[in-house]
Amino acid sequence: MNPEKKMEEVGRVMGAIKNDDGKYMNSFMEFMQNTMGNGSLSVKQKELIALALSIAARCEWCITYHVKCAIDAGATKKELMETGYVTVLMYGSQAMMEMNSLLDAIEKFYKN
Repeated sequence: MNPEKKMEEVGRVMGAIKNDDGKYMNSFMEFMQNTMGNGSLSVKQKELIALALSIAARCEWCITYHVKCAIDAGATKKELMETGYVTVLMYGSQAMMEMNSLLDAIEKFYKN
């Protein structure tokens, strides 16, 4: 998996939806911004939760996106990996294999 390509594909789909009928993407983005902003949980905590759910859902695009967002919110490599471990505990070997996408995104986006 190429994390940069996955991020490009996320942008492609979102752009196509916005160009087709902007109200759908605008509504989604407003909901996402309201949900993922600081609240009782920090942005970093929310991104780690979103990452765990992305691994469980087996969505390579979501995993890549939320690794990048979690890093941008200050997540460490160890926090990202532990998020993967918790997901494997709860979802088993399928989640373990999805950690390939997690590892690819960490290698691409995590700067020591």
